[in-house]
Amino acid sequence: LAGQIALVTGGAGGIGRATANRLLREGACVVLADIDETALASANDDLAKAYGKDFVRPVVIDVTSEDQVVS
Repeated sequence: LAGQIALVTGGAGGIGRATANRLLREGACVVLADIDETALASANDDLAKAYGKDFVRPVVIDVTSEDQVVS
């Protein structure tokens, strides 16, 4: 998946974090999206330590809010 960018919604939760971990392990860059800012920061820190800060980025967003997704 080198050169690919994945957006993982719910990226701070168990399934989202596991999905992001798998994608990163396969070579993708990952954008972690979640509404829980504290959990998101923790997930981002853990994954950045494991794969490098250039391969993972956090974004606080509520994907159920059309206004947040559009802007």
